[in-house]
Order: sequence, then structure tokens, then C-alpha cells
Amino acid sequence: MNNKEFLQQLSKDTNTSLENTKKLVNSIIDEMGIAFEEGENVLFNDFGTFEIKKRMERIVVNPSTQQRMLVPPKLVLNFKPVSSLRDKFKKKGGN
Repeated sequence: MNNKEFLQQLSKDTNTSLENTKKLVNSIIDEMGIAFEEGENVLFNDFGTFEIKKRMERIVVNPSTQQRMLVPPKLVLNFKPVSSLRDKFKKKGGN
């Protein structure tokens, strides 16, 4: 499902205009971005948690040249679903 399809379905499900739905989704994303910039996690009950994690610096090896390089530390966004959602996906993927 792409962004356009998602917005259309959400608009239909909530009986709101497409324009208002776009504004709502953009507001949610903006607020999440502000929370991430402040180092806060974002928790959605019955869905999961978005959190910022620090990936430590590490040494990697280029497989073609065998040259070793130092990769600096960086912050990455991680999503951890609630256990009920995780179990639901495990059941579907285990066919």
C-alpha cells in the first residue's frame, strides 16, 4: 500500500475529507519527528514503540579490497511491535 492508497483508505474509514486526512497524518508525523529530535520514544498502544537507538562505531571490511574502515557512531530509528502484533505476523509468516 503506498501513501496515496493509505490516505484514501483512512479518509474513507474515518468519513473525513482527503484534505483533512492528509493534514492529520502530516501533523502526526511532524510531532513524531519533534519527539525523535528530543530523544523521546513514541508509543502507540496496541501497536508498538518507535525508538531512537545509538549504533556504536565499528570496523567494517570492504570485501573486494580487504580494506578496513571505521564507521562512525550514528542514531537509527527502530520499531518494536507489541507482542500480540508480533505473534500475529509470526503465525502468518510460518505457513
